[in-house]
Amino acid sequence: MGFFHVLICCLVLFYIGIVVARDDEWKSGTATYIKEANGSIITEGACGYGDLHMASYGKHSAGLSSVLFNRGGTCGACFEVRCVDHIIWCKQGSPAIVVTATDFCPPNYGLANDYGGWCNIPREHFEMSEAAFAEIAERRADIVPIQYRRVSCMRSGGLRFTVRGNSHFYQVLITNVGLDGEIVAAKVKGSKTGWIPMARNWGQNWQCNVNLEGQPLSFEVTSSSGRTVTSYNVAPKNWQFDQTFEGKQF
Repeated sequence: MGFFHVLICCLVLFYIGIVVARDDEWKSGTATYIKEANGSIITEGACGYGDLHMASYGKHSAGLSSVLFNRGGTCGACFEVRCVDHIIWCKQGSPAIVVTATDFCPPNYGLANDYGGWCNIPREHFEMSEAAFAEIAERRADIVPIQYRRVSCMRSGGLRFTVRGNSHFYQVLITNVGLDGEIVAAKVKGSKTGWIPMARNWGQNWQCNVNLEGQPLSFEVTSSSGRTVTSYNVAPKNWQFDQTFEGKQF
């Protein structure tokens, strides 16, 4: 029986290793950029982060096509991206940058997949800021072939919780997430409650219909890899809506 258990454990670890290896492999896609006044994406996207500079994502942000966006489940994930296979448009040496998924690039079925409908299913496409795009390719290019892969997110400081809503509709935006970058589950706890599971409202906005005013708040957050981090009493009992509080990091 002992040998059987060891064998099962080895097989599980082997399978996990295969999954991780596949996730780290370079995949093929395309990239374009959005032109803004300062060359950087600062407007609110489909993930609900608001001003991306205040959310610490800044110019290294990207909108993802439907296949990659996963209905908002990929919000906050980090991707390493490099321009490849184009001697005119790609920067010499194919330098790579890391971008964070902050927005959705919607399909445009009025245009062909290979002529303007860059985000149509099943294309794997990144819509980047002009400043980030310029680090891997020439700005004159309208679209470039790329390779991309998932990587861990390197963040400074802890998770950030921005409290929104009202006494009957409590919502929290979770940003600055390290490790996977993706949040798959969130819970909140007041001093007078147990742990309350929250539902994803949209992007990385999580909600519950419980009045938590006048209570210090704790948060439990689970990443897509299954790791959980708990931040106790990060918001004092006199917290106010639209305030941001910092907790632990993965």
